[in-house]
Amino acid sequence: MAKLPFSFYQQEDVNALAIALLGKQLFTLVDGALTAGMIVETEAYKGIEDKASHAYGGRFTDRTKVMYESGGLSYVYLCYGIHHLFNVVTAAKGTPHAVLIRGLEPIIGIDAMLERRGMPALKPNLTAGPGALAKAMGIDRRLNGLDLSGSEIWIEDAPEGWLPGTVVASHRIGVDYAEDHALLPWRYYLKGNSYVSKPRS
Repeated sequence: MAKLPFSFYQQEDVNALAIALLGKQLFTLVDGALTAGMIVETEAYKGIEDKASHAYGGRFTDRTKVMYESGGLSYVYLCYGIHHLFNVVTAAKGTPHAVLIRGLEPIIGIDAMLERRGMPALKPNLTAGPGALAKAMGIDRRLNGLDLSGSEIWIEDAPEGWLPGTVVASHRIGVDYAEDHALLPWRYYLKGNSYVSKPRS
């Protein structure tokens, strides 16, 4: 498969892009270990107008400045001081849209993922949930701001002939602070895939 082109990430519709990322394959090459997984769950964050976004109201800080760059970069931040979360920066420069990757189905480097997570055997919770998948894939702040067509972290197209099946839209998780925007159906996942984080229909 080919790495996704720069143009893929420039789409203005962050929700359409969040859906388009389902089935794509996320790769990391960290500390000599190659790992990869199929993206099965995403959440869209629509920049300055989205109360759940780090860039809501035009917020521009050392943490959020990468969101204002041209789409196709990684945005990695620490949540609650514990979990690293990986986001795809999207849209044109100056439009701080991003897609949080919430669930991955492991494909390559499962032994390395298990070791990083301290797990003895493959179970869905290895990479179900954004904190779990980031740890399994070796994603931390070192990868923040990197080009997603580079050699440390990149995204490839879905295999030829891959079909998504049913895509479910539901409200985002853990954004109660966003008031009415917490109810927006901007979380997307592949129905029936066991690597989707809970809750799932």
